[in-house]
Amino acid sequence: MFLRRILDEERERGDSLYELDLFDDFVQPASCPKPNWTLSCCCGDEEVIFIAFLFGYLLANFFLWNNLLLRPIKLIAIFVHEMSHALACWLTGGTVLNNRIEVKERDGGIIRYEGGNAYFVLAAGYIGSAFFGMLFIILSGDRIASLVAACIFLFGLVISLYLTKKSETESRVWTVGLSMGFIALTTVFILLDRFLFHPLLQFLTLYYGVFIASFAIYDLYDDLFVRGFEQSDTYTCHDLIPTCLPKFAGLLYIFIALCLMALGLYLALVWMVSTATA
Repeated sequence: MFLRRILDEERERGDSLYELDLFDDFVQPASCPKPNWTLSCCCGDEEVIFIAFLFGYLLANFFLWNNLLLRPIKLIAIFVHEMSHALACWLTGGTVLNNRIEVKERDGGIIRYEGGNAYFVLAAGYIGSAFFGMLFIILSGDRIASLVAACIFLFGLVISLYLTKKSETESRVWTVGLSMGFIALTTVFILLDRFLFHPLLQFLTLYYGVFIASFAIYDLYDDLFVRGFEQSDTYTCHDLIPTCLPKFAGLLYIFIALCLMALGLYLALVWMVSTATA
């Protein structure tokens, strides 16, 4: 009823549905600097809801981390993690053998490489995941940028479909179906945001960003404190640096991931407040 009343009011004013903004009641003072780095003009309803959704997503991921429904997004997060290792290898002069990245649903992924800086390559996995998740969070601060993020995520879902060919038959069926569902969901959000009302897509891409950024947090928690998975990057760190205990390395990665998420939230808010219509 609330949405119908808003739409009726827009029709009476003769406005197009494309221009319908659910948070157009926030008026920014003319004295606000742009860009508003100090966030002195924050926050309107949209920014408050954005912050609430980010923390809500972070909490939801904790309880749903190993849920079947999130398997396609988890495959993307694993791929980003392994791709970060590969990028670090190439940047330090190494070679990824056969240019191949292996992704496994239950045990994460693996790349085989030679050359390069082993310390840099090792650290790049979880830090890279948090960094790319941060970028998605930042892009969620703007309507057009969130569309770009959604298109990138759709491409990632196509990659996850390709990666499922190495899965078990039953698991593959579920993953393909869920991936197609997320493709449909993201497409519907794009269309609704474009032709009906906004912001909408921004809150969806925010979830994708939080999930990818929090991969370091919950994957490490699962590996170190739940399963005791000794093939984790933190155990490899211990092999390279004997004084670097796995749990210490894991806590360090988690701290860095939280810092990058906080930076992403800050920059997204700066973008939102700085582009708000006065």
